[in-house]
Amino acid sequence: MAAAREPHEPEKKSFKLLGILDVENIPCARESILYGSLGSVVAGLGHFLVTSRIRRSCDVGVGGFMLVTLGCWFHCRYNFAKQRIQERIAREGIKNKILYESTHLDPERKTASSNSS
Repeated sequence: MAAAREPHEPEKKSFKLLGILDVENIPCARESILYGSLGSVVAGLGHFLVTSRIRRSCDVGVGGFMLVTLGCWFHCRYNFAKQRIQERIAREGIKNKILYESTHLDPERKTASSNSS
């Protein structure tokens, strides 16, 4: 039988934006949407306070949402990919350390034996 939930534990539903973007399971999606909506409000309200043109301010708000969302998305995904690469390199280094420790292929053993000679 599959892992049964406790009776008092509520069923957790994932939040999908526009039915396609699963905000909880996609890295960086939540932060990008939140920052984009904040950027939309700031850009639209700022433009309205300067020009008092409602329709143009809404257009500026939508443009601000798109720019800030995409900017945050690409920045976050770049850092996420960079972190995954660093984790993979560290994981391979640890695996090699465990695999070659105390063998004739151990690089630390070679340098230590050549220095003592």
